[in-house]
Amino acid sequence: MVNSFNFTKSSILSLPVPEKGMAVYHDTKQKGLRLYITSAGAVSFFIRKRVKGRDERIVLGSFPFTTVEQARNLALVKTGQIADGANPNLEKKKIQQEITFGELYEKYLNDYAKIIKRSWRYDEREVNKYLKHWFKRQISTIAKDEIITLHRKIGRENGIYQANRIVERIRAIFNKGIYWGWEGINPASKITQFKEKSRDRFIQPNEMPFFFDALEKEENQTIKDYIWISLLTGARKSNVLAMRWDQISWEIKQWRIPESKNDEILVLPLIERSLEILKERRRNTNSNWVFPSPESATGYLADPKRAWNRIRLDATIAILRTVDELQPLIKEVDKQHKKYMGQKKWLKLLQAKAKEERVQLPLGLTDVRIHDLRRTLGSFQAITGASLQVIGKSLGHKSQAATQIYARLHHDPVREALKQATDAMFQHGNKQE
Repeated sequence: MVNSFNFTKSSILSLPVPEKGMAVYHDTKQKGLRLYITSAGAVSFFIRKRVKGRDERIVLGSFPFTTVEQARNLALVKTGQIADGANPNLEKKKIQQEITFGELYEKYLNDYAKIIKRSWRYDEREVNKYLKHWFKRQISTIAKDEIITLHRKIGRENGIYQANRIVERIRAIFNKGIYWGWEGINPASKITQFKEKSRDRFIQPNEMPFFFDALEKEENQTIKDYIWISLLTGARKSNVLAMRWDQISWEIKQWRIPESKNDEILVLPLIERSLEILKERRRNTNSNWVFPSPESATGYLADPKRAWNRIRLDATIAILRTVDELQPLIKEVDKQHKKYMGQKKWLKLLQAKAKEERVQLPLGLTDVRIHDLRRTLGSFQAITGASLQVIGKSLGHKSQAATQIYARLHHDPVREALKQATDAMFQHGNKQE
């Protein structure tokens, strides 16, 4: 009897572990995809095919490091390769000691990342930016201490988060090399990463008027609308950039995101302000994309860093001009500053003057990122008393742990509840008999 079911993460996790040997199961959604679970509890995806007259088992990856959707994609690709006459198992033997890092990276990108990772463009960009100097080197010559040194250097110059992600990419590339038959040891394994803190920055209530004013001054209407939709929906940056008109249901006022970060369909409600912006764009846009960009390779808006920097710079300067303690410094800077120099030069002059006078300047919005707009919506929901369950659903969180960052932001509702309770205590405690 064939054990068949629709492979999902939860159904695989619930599989019984055999007492000995292994148990094999078939996926009912993707023809040919199977998995086996051993008596040790290890789970791996594979396909079986006759290749040049021989029965071959091609292992696709281990669960949960390889997701169900990734395994289905790989099954399609490998089946296609076999149909074209290739033997994926023999391909493993081609990864020899003398392969260069650049060659291994190209194989990783084309045979793995582009197939199952929607974020493969980030791999391509970051590897070319930070690891290009290794492209002509044999992978066996890249030592662990080199990676540690690079990790520290990037941490100093580009931040600990960027440094950690680079080490993760190096480790993934070498792991794939080992999977494809390279007999070396992964030099990026067991490298101590920088300790990361969960980011909790959002635009504060007192900062919001300055942000709105700066946003309204932005002359690029596409970018202005993009930022508004990002703030009003709380959707991830990549989803808003790739927003399409066929994803919007005008009648029921919803945006259906077909592929979210969690590999699930996400449906977000659209409030009236969002609909007004989208309707205006629809009247003036012929593209399938909501935020088209003819200059972009994708056809839609790329990461608008320059415009975002302008907006947060303008908001920051407006905030600084309201700080009473800074007025003497600001007056001096205004005298030195020429109009043609621009806002960026003005801020640099103020920073230099403040350093000279040993005055600490507020950050303003200089530390706010585009992704923080998503956190801003969630934070204001928490401040106004929304439950963590509602916040998590509106942001498309798959687990409650992702929403816990907002738990401590229920300050105003909690404070009001405490005030009412203590008022009642004093009222009863001060009653005169």
